[in-house]
Amino acid sequence: MSRFPSITVRSCGFLLLAFSGLWMGGCGHALPQLPDFDAPTWRADPYACRNQRRAAVPALVRSKEQLYEARADDVTTLLGQPDEEELRAGTEKVYYYYLEPGSQCEGRHARSGAACLSLRFGPLGTVTEVLTDPLSPTP
Repeated sequence: MSRFPSITVRSCGFLLLAFSGLWMGGCGHALPQLPDFDAPTWRADPYACRNQRRAAVPALVRSKEQLYEARADDVTTLLGQPDEEELRAGTEKVYYYYLEPGSQCEGRHARSGAACLSLRFGPLGTVTEVLTDPLSPTP
């Protein structure tokens, strides 16, 4: 009889899954509170159809460096569900948040050319790129 406990294939798979979950869970960082950014107002204006996101854009742009390496769940908690989501090759994805009203506010929220915030997530599920389109001049 062996002095070592026997390890079955099932228990090896479980251990591998548990350790990979710990490893992947350690990737990225939680988002801190962004100074002067009114997250509740942002989340309450899906597709920017009420034109309330425009006022929050300067604070968000000033703090955009803090978005890098943030996890997708934390971005969703801060900004709400994306207005559009695009899945890319592999495990990459892009979240789009409209910044001003446009044709996305009509009917079934068809894709629009209105200014938007784009957040690209890499294979580890963290933000790798933050892009902001310029806003149209206010009338």
